[in-house]
Amino acid sequence: MSNGPLRIEQYETVRYDINCNPLGVPDSVTRAIMENISAVGRYPDTYYDPLRNAIASYACCAPEHLVLGSGSSDLLRLFVALLAPKKALLPIPSATDYEHVLSVYGCETDFYELDINQDYHLDMDDFIAHLSDTYDIVILGNPNNPTSQLISKADIEKLAAACKELGIALLLDEMYIEFTENYERNTAISLVNTYDNLIILRSVSKFFSVPGLRLAYAIMNNETNMTIINMTATPNSISCLTAAACTAMLEDTAYIHESHSRIFTERNLIYAAMNTNKNLRLFKPSANFALMQILKEDVTAKSLLAHCNLKGIVLRNCENFHGLDSHFVRFSIMNPMQNDLMVNTILELLR
Repeated sequence: MSNGPLRIEQYETVRYDINCNPLGVPDSVTRAIMENISAVGRYPDTYYDPLRNAIASYACCAPEHLVLGSGSSDLLRLFVALLAPKKALLPIPSATDYEHVLSVYGCETDFYELDINQDYHLDMDDFIAHLSDTYDIVILGNPNNPTSQLISKADIEKLAAACKELGIALLLDEMYIEFTENYERNTAISLVNTYDNLIILRSVSKFFSVPGLRLAYAIMNNETNMTIINMTATPNSISCLTAAACTAMLEDTAYIHESHSRIFTERNLIYAAMNTNKNLRLFKPSANFALMQILKEDVTAKSLLAHCNLKGIVLRNCENFHGLDSHFVRFSIMNPMQNDLMVNTILELLR
């Protein structure tokens, strides 16, 4: 016997909770895997130079500034272990992985609470005023998860300079930066040439919708840290098929351009459709997902999720994010018909 409402079978299940590109896996990935399937009989390191060069070209950085990893969580753990921080400062709400990994490595964490009345935008001057030389590391998502708010490159540079002066490492997670408009101007990658305390994390999982390939990369310009990583990191951590597939997809300009066009259009349509409803507060998103606060007293995130699940719509309950409660949900931007169904289903309960 079921303990809850069943999904109506005429609707397919759509995962609005995982923030992957709605275009799905690029055809270039499928082709590259098929063309290189025989490579599984060889060690993968011969594929790394083409991969590094493809990433460097795509991200506009020097190949020697790259660190490859098997997913963003892998790199996050690598750098926290490398830097061995004793005390960190995190804005909240932010990705739950940051606090978890810091605690695993015995790092004490202080929290800087983002202001809901400022739509969770980071007040950089005030944030910098909270820094001191007692901190060893600051971790920021840009855009931030789950708020989908973007920090300007000018503010990132201001923070990197303040952290450098205080001896603080700045770990900047740009997992969702490619979903922002004019993202080449938003990324802080060029700042690593000036600030050796800045480490930028990127992943291919979300923008290229390939979480199963398990590839992330970091960009930094710190010779000491790079030497330690090269001496201690696993030399063959990226599979040959992942390397071949990612090399191909980073050069897939048609997929990249279509992704930007689709996301920008749908994001604006969703915001316009939901922003005027008095029973919800939709924080204007910069990435491919949006944070919503339920303002209707008798509706919680759990009841909204149950209502949406009837039509195969899986949203993200955000009550486990530090700084949020049981009235916050997050959803990603999908394809037009899926987005129409999601918006209409949410508004059914929040009239």
